[in-house]
Amino acid sequence: MGKLLAVIKREYLERVRTKWFIITTVFGPVFFLGISVVPGLLTVRNMRSAQVTDFRILDATGIGLGERVSRALRERQEEDPLRKVLGTRDTAVRVITETKVEVVAPDRLAAAESLATRAVVANDTRGYLVLDSATVATAKARYAGRNASSLGEMNQVEGALRTAILSDRLARVGITGPRADSLTRVKVSMATERMDEKGRGGSGLVSAIFGFLIAFLLYMMIILYGQNILRGVLEEKTTRVAEVVVSSISPETLLAGKVIGVGAVGLTQQLVWLGFATAASAYGMGMANAMGVTNFSLPHVSALQMAALVLFFLLGYTFYASLFAAVGAMCNSQEEATQAAQPVMMLLVASIILVQPIMTTPTGRMATVMSLLPFSSPIIMPLVMSGTQVPAWQLAASIALLLVACLGAIWVSARIYRVGLLMTGKRPSLAELVRWIRHA
Repeated sequence: MGKLLAVIKREYLERVRTKWFIITTVFGPVFFLGISVVPGLLTVRNMRSAQVTDFRILDATGIGLGERVSRALRERQEEDPLRKVLGTRDTAVRVITETKVEVVAPDRLAAAESLATRAVVANDTRGYLVLDSATVATAKARYAGRNASSLGEMNQVEGALRTAILSDRLARVGITGPRADSLTRVKVSMATERMDEKGRGGSGLVSAIFGFLIAFLLYMMIILYGQNILRGVLEEKTTRVAEVVVSSISPETLLAGKVIGVGAVGLTQQLVWLGFATAASAYGMGMANAMGVTNFSLPHVSALQMAALVLFFLLGYTFYASLFAAVGAMCNSQEEATQAAQPVMMLLVASIILVQPIMTTPTGRMATVMSLLPFSSPIIMPLVMSGTQVPAWQLAASIALLLVACLGAIWVSARIYRVGLLMTGKRPSLAELVRWIRHA
């Protein structure tokens, strides 16, 4: 026991005292915020505040639909809530310029389109919107231009067109003026609240975001510290340090000490980050309110849920760290280790790829299956728990299966580690690995 604690202490202090650990621990939350939250906020900002400038509307409807679209575009930009936050000096929230509306006869529409196309090619305009009788009857229109692939701008045009067509249809049944404006400017704000068995849950939106961040964090921690184990084992093997160490302690003790010590480093870092997240939550809520996302509260996380999150991290890390240690023990170079670790990495990548579809339907069959499979449950189950109330049997089954898989991975890895740590030369084949496991 004393030798195990010595290995754990060595592995822990060796990594905690490094400048890299301090830097990643302090700036890690900023990094994760930058790659997870900021892109989403910027996307929303650009989608809602894209400038739709310098384009033409070819109106062949005969009912003035083009003018309605132009007016609706201007009103949508003027009402953008981001203007209250950023002000009109920001180029992304300036009021759009007046669009040029060309009223053409239906039989002259083809010629007008030809001229508009030439204008786009010559950079005299960015694009043009075609409105004809089909637009009035079926709400179908065509847009052509250099900015046609801009999702933000096209979203603005489609919204303005929708408002204009609705306004026209209301006018046909005698609803005009302020009453028509009030009917076409409905702003919907729906607060979502996730409930649990105690009737508490917090915002559904925030719960989904929280689940995504937890899943992504667990994924990154398992990769970083699992590969840390791989590199450490490989380095000790190639430098012959392992031969000296195993002369005084057993390979199994050395493996267990490495896994526990490095895992403690990861847990320490997560606790520090949790403190950062708690301190920044109030500021984040204020920013969300400023961006127009209101009427939500932080998700309720019970002590049982927090314990489950920690348990899934520890078991998931142990499972993958054991596999990475086995890979490091069987290889003789970094190139071999990179290639041999690909199957393990594919299991992790398969889990994170499924995060988005599972967020959409956390109660679906895919979510249930992936939350039970040991290779994906450390990432998927915390995600599902944040989105819905998980049945007790499902949580217990997921933990039990992951625990069994963890014990199996430790047993297999220990046997490979015992033999492979002192083996040099070529990388063993699959048949040789089976013999190591059977006879170690």
